Amino acid sequence: MPDTLADLALEVRSKNAGPFWVTMELFLRDAAGYAVAADESFLNERVVGELYGIDAGTVQIFRVPSLNVVKISYPRPVSQGSLRDRDMHAGQHHVPLARMEVPVR
Repeated sequence: MPDTLADLALEVRSKNAGPFWVTMELFLRDAAGYAVAADESFLNERVVGELYGIDAGTVQIFRVPSLNVVKISYPRPVSQGSLRDRDMHAGQHHVPLARMEVPVR
């Protein structure tokens, strides 16, 4: 079975970042896992856009090598608490990211 980002991470989480943004964080176990997740040819704005069905131009990715963390933010598909909001705290948005298969190492 191929490794996923969740396999490389201590934690993958998402949370609301105000009523209009979602933030996801990958806390990688070590520098080797960080190198995979931070590789722009593997995880970039286009990939996140395709994964979540959003405009890649709205995705922001922050790579923090000193902490082995990759943080991803993008506009919420609907504003928090609106009639069509199915995840008020954005607590489940991380699942597709966590399930991403990583390249063979």
